[in-house]
Amino acid sequence: MPRVSQDQLDARRQEILAAARACFAQYGYEGATVRRLEEATGLSRGAIFHHFRDKESLFLAVAEDDAVEMTATVAEHGLVQVMRDLLARASDPDSAGWLGTQLEVARRLRTDPDFAQRWAAHDAAISGATQQRLQRQSSAGTLRDDVPLEVLTHFLELAYDGLVKRLAMGGDAGELGPVLDLIEETVRRR
Repeated sequence: MPRVSQDQLDARRQEILAAARACFAQYGYEGATVRRLEEATGLSRGAIFHHFRDKESLFLAVAEDDAVEMTATVAEHGLVQVMRDLLARASDPDSAGWLGTQLEVARRLRTDPDFAQRWAAHDAAISGATQQRLQRQSSAGTLRDDVPLEVLTHFLELAYDGLVKRLAMGGDAGELGPVLDLIEETVRRR
């Protein structure tokens, strides 16, 4: 039997994550049955669950993948850039899965205490990256100094949550760019 390389295994894992992200976005966690996951990935359940212990592990891997990407973007470019990326993805049907994952995470945070406890570290990482980014902007003199950094962090997090909700309700992503400009101007030094 031919041996599969680690690169091939990693590529397959990423393919499964991408297909599962779209499936979870379309059907939600409960509706993304194993059969639907098989259809979305084009793989058997054995092939899927060779990489992930169960559906819960697969969903967590998708959500954690997104959280890592979000934290990296926040650290490098700020939370407003994450919001801009979300708007761009909302307009692209091939990227809509990311919004669905965010909505499913929000729902599970509200309804699943075990998930909320496991997710706390990811939430703290995103919040910490936001605060560090704001601190760097403050040190550079580009951030307003009349509002504490913690308040600005919460303001940006609430704006992000509101954007996710608006997009979930079918809001027009094209109309929200100027709103993000206003949010960005609000935290900058005048």
